[in-house]
Amino acid sequence: MNISIKDVLQRIKPFFVLYLILLCGCFVIKLLYSKDEIYFAVNTRHTDFLDTIEPYITDLGNGWTIVILAAILSLYNYRVAFLMLTTFLLTSLAVQIAKFCFDAPRPKLYFKDQLSNLHFVKGVDMLSHNSFPSGHTLTAFATGVLVTYLAKNKNWAYLLVLYGVMVGFSRMYLSEHFFEDVIAGSIMGVFLAIFWIRWIDSRKFINSPAWNRGLLSRKS
Repeated sequence: MNISIKDVLQRIKPFFVLYLILLCGCFVIKLLYSKDEIYFAVNTRHTDFLDTIEPYITDLGNGWTIVILAAILSLYNYRVAFLMLTTFLLTSLAVQIAKFCFDAPRPKLYFKDQLSNLHFVKGVDMLSHNSFPSGHTLTAFATGVLVTYLAKNKNWAYLLVLYGVMVGFSRMYLSEHFFEDVIAGSIMGVFLAIFWIRWIDSRKFINSPAWNRGLLSRKS
């Protein structure tokens, strides 16, 4: 089974088109406003409600969430679970390499002389290093690409883009990342997922009948 990049893009078309529109909007914002201006535009608009829900939203981009989801999916379909787990592992490795190479300061360190002016959410562990790019955002958008690729109903793409945006915003709201980190994370997540899906889902073994069963189906 030979799958091309064009085939993958066709299967994720609603997601990809909406993402490109979103990305263009982000680039316009970046052209109009500075890194500091964008950060404070988010940081100064905090509410008790957002302080409560954003830590939970950010966990939706946590690696353990994807690993647990892949484990559950393995009960029903090995191929889907394998695609999800390997997409996560590949993109996560790439983002960790990028973080190491750039070693960019996170807001807590970047604004170390202005900490009294910053809003931090209580109970959130604040990191100082490896800000660029955002790993949570990468995971959310890579997962969105994969789920859209696998879904029969492509209307899920709109919710999946929203999922990525919500996770990305949560990373800025919690002062774990800058706007630029989130943009870069989303770009890496989307394009690495596309290229990985194209390669791995073209392998003969993953499309065999045995891989389209799960742990529960084997027992039945």
